[in-house]
Amino acid sequence: MDFATTLTTARRGAPAQIPAGWSQGRAAFGGMVAAVLYQPLESALEQACGDSAPQAHLRSLTFSFVAPAAAGTLDTSVRVLRAGRSAVQVEAHASQDEQVTTAVLASFGKPRESAVSVGTGAAPEFPAPESCEALPYIEGLVPEFSQHFDYRLGEGALPFTGSEEGRIGGWIRFKSDNSAPISTGHLLALIDAWPPAVLSLVTTLSPASTLTWTVELMPAAHDLVADSSDWWQYLAEVEQAEDGYAVIGARLWDARGRLIALSRQTVTIFG
Repeated sequence: MDFATTLTTARRGAPAQIPAGWSQGRAAFGGMVAAVLYQPLESALEQACGDSAPQAHLRSLTFSFVAPAAAGTLDTSVRVLRAGRSAVQVEAHASQDEQVTTAVLASFGKPRESAVSVGTGAAPEFPAPESCEALPYIEGLVPEFSQHFDYRLGEGALPFTGSEEGRIGGWIRFKSDNSAPISTGHLLALIDAWPPAVLSLVTTLSPASTLTWTVELMPAAHDLVADSSDWWQYLAEVEQAEDGYAVIGARLWDARGRLIALSRQTVTIFG
C-alpha cells in the first residue's frame, strides 16, 4: 500500500493501517503515524463545521508520542473540544492493544483581518538537487522508512560524524507515490523524514526518538499546487541539548521558496 492510499483508507473511516516497510527502529515512522492520525481528525473538523470547514485552515498540530506504534491496525478516536466562530480545537488519539501510542491536539482557524504582518525570510540557497550528495539507503543501518524518500544533502553534516554544527538540511521528495496531489499528510511526512539534526553531533551509532512535536502550517500551505514527486527544501538546527534530550527547530519550503511549515521537536537521545 503506497502512502497516498494509506491516507485515503484512514480518511474513509476504515480502520487505519500502518503498512509494513515504514519502521524506524522498533517503532513505525512518526511522520507516517502522524499523517494517518490526521485523517480522522480532519474528517471530524468537516463534520463539526460543515460548509465552512474549508475556511478553517490548519494552524498548528502538537503530537505526543506516548508509546511505539507498530505496523498493523491503528485504533483512532477523535473529539471536537470546541468549534467556535473562527477557531476549532480537536484532539485525537491512536492506540494499539489498548495502549495509547500517539496523542495530538489540532488548532484550526479562519483568516481574519490584522494590522500585523511579519515576513518569514528567504528560503536557503542550496545547490540544485542533482548537484547535492544523495543520502544512501543502507539496509540495516538507516531506518527502513527512509527508502521511500529521496534526500539530497545541501547543508550540515551526516549523522554520527561528530560535526560541531548541529544543522542538517537539503532537498527531499517522495521516491514513488504515483505523483499524488500533496496533502497535509504528505507535508507531515516530509518535514519529519530527515534524521534528527542532533545526531550529526555524535560519533557513535545512537538511537533517537521524538518525544513531542509541534508543526505549524503557514498560509502558503493552504493554497499549494504540488504533487508528491516535487522537491522540497528542509533545514533543521539544534537549539539546545542536555540531559539526553534535544530541542530541534526546522523549516520546510516549497519549490517556489515559500515557507510552508515550522517544526519544533523534543528528541530523546539514547547514547
